[in-house]
This record gives sequence, C-alpha cells and structure tokens, in this order.
Amino acid sequence: MAIMIHVINHSIMITAFVFVMMAIIDYINVVTDGGVGNMTGSKKRRQYILASFLGSTPGCLGSFMNVSFYVHGLLSFGAIAGGMIATSGDEAFVMLSMFPHKALLLFGVLFGLGIIGAWGADYVADRFGFKPCQNCALQVVHPEERCQCFDPTVLTRMSALSLLRYVLAVVLIGVVVMISKGIIGPPAWNWVRVTLLATMATAIFIVLTVPDHYLKEHIWKHIVRKHLWRVFLWTFFALLLITIGLKYWNIEAFVKSHIAWVFLVCVLVGIIPESGPHLVFVMMFANGLIPFSILLTSSIVQDGHGMLPLFSYSFKDALLVKMFNLVFGLLIGLPLLLLGL
Repeated sequence: MAIMIHVINHSIMITAFVFVMMAIIDYINVVTDGGVGNMTGSKKRRQYILASFLGSTPGCLGSFMNVSFYVHGLLSFGAIAGGMIATSGDEAFVMLSMFPHKALLLFGVLFGLGIIGAWGADYVADRFGFKPCQNCALQVVHPEERCQCFDPTVLTRMSALSLLRYVLAVVLIGVVVMISKGIIGPPAWNWVRVTLLATMATAIFIVLTVPDHYLKEHIWKHIVRKHLWRVFLWTFFALLLITIGLKYWNIEAFVKSHIAWVFLVCVLVGIIPESGPHLVFVMMFANGLIPFSILLTSSIVQDGHGMLPLFSYSFKDALLVKMFNLVFGLLIGLPLLLLGL
C-alpha cells in the first residue's frame, strides 16, 4: 500500500508538471506565431541550428514545427534529421521534474549532436543522391487565422464561465494546495517546491485568462485529451515497475550484468514513434540503474510523437530519418557505454 501511495503521488506530481510546462510552451508558441518561419532562411547552417533548437525544447511542439517547415521546403533532409536527434518528446518534462540539472545537460548535448547529425545526414543524402519528397516542397502555405491566447474580459464574468474552465482551475488549485502541504512533491520547502508552485500559478493564470476557443482546442483537446493521460499512465507503470523491482527483485544487479542488452533494447524501443516507452529508461536513470550513455542513446533515437506527422506526409522520408538517427545513436552511444559513461 505504501508503494502504491508513493507511486501515485509521484505520478500526479510529474503529470501536473508536464501539463503546466506543455501549457506554458503552447502559450508562448501561440504568442510568437509567425516569427519562427522567417528564421529558417536558405543557409543550411542556420537551418541546422534552428531545427536542433526547436527539437531540444521540451515536448512535441518543436518537432511538429520542424516537420511543418520541412514539408513546405524550408528545411533540408539533414535539418529535419538533426531536429529529431535533438528531440526528447514529452519525456523531457518528466526529466526536468526528476533530475533538472542533468536534464538540462542532456538537452544541451542533444542540441549540439543535432547540429552535427544534421550536417552528417545532408552529407550522406548528397553522397547517395537522396532527394527529399518533391511534393512536400510544392505545398502551398495558406495563411492561418491567428489564435488569441489572452482575454482579460474572462476575469470580469467569472459567474458565466464554462464548466471546463472551473474544473481545470479547481484541479490546478487543488494540486497547488497538495504541493504546498507536502502531500505530493518535496516533503519540505526547497527550490523544487517553489518552482512547482510558480509554474502552477502560471498555469492557473493561463486557464483563467485564455479565450474559450484556446481553452477548448489547445488545452483540453490537445494537451489533456491527447497527451496527459498517456503521460500519467506511462509514468505510473514505469515508476511502479522500477519501485517494485528495486524493493522485491535485485533489478540493479540484473541491469548492470546485462547492460549490453539494455542498451540494445533502448535503441529498438526508440524506433517506436510514440512518447511513453522511453520513460522506462528515464526512470531507470533517475534511480541510478543505467549510465548517462544509455539515456542519451535512447533520446537520440526516439523522438516522441514528432515523427508521426512526417510519416503521414512521406513514409519514405520518415523511414530514412529513423534509419539515420538509429545509426547515429549507435555511433554516439556505444563508444560512451564502452568508456563507462
């Protein structure tokens, strides 16, 4: 029973943090809409830097933007491959909540590797005569209706707000109370608790001030219904597996005696275009069961949901990106593993 309470508490805290960070990043993405596309330019070096930067930002928004740029001919094949190398998917939020300093280090490393990988992918593509999907570059970019994300009049009509807004606000306030009392999150006041409360307060502000359209389409349909329940379930079962394994089974000795197989499995799991499976390796790293090299390799090969839109546009291009990133992950991760890093 104590194990279940521990796992549930941590799962709620992590899921709440993921929701908050997704909401904030989506909010910033909408506020700055239209400004990023002008940064791609024609120089590949600029494309490599931009794609890797967007990929290294937590969540799937950066990788989705990279795919959008690619299918409209604004990024090269190498740039989209580098962006996916730098991407950690929704698991990035979980890493930030569990080991923030090492997570930031990982994101920085992935950003650098994304630039290197982008150059390498374009070099390989040129050598083998690979041409990106021609239909993609011919697509017409239609102007989209700008989505507003701040409506101060919402605060003047609190009695007439929708049930959805009230429910989200009450849930977030409830989480704030539980964090402040130490029911979930750190048991004592420290910078982690302060950070959690500050980000939660930001999320409450967003929920209370965005228009109904933004609340329904961006926060409810996209973040909550599409992502959040998956994050909670994957987090819960990954935590449960690791916690039970550490308590009742000598999982640490098993992993360390079969580290080569764990490395191979992390590469194969990374092929799956889905956020969630990578969380198992995140939890193992957080508990000191695997070295940084395996977490890095898994992060290079996997890309969360980022590849799904590209598969729908060009299966061939998406498959080639996956193949290149798998080989790149092996070339980077295996030497580091052999060095004991």
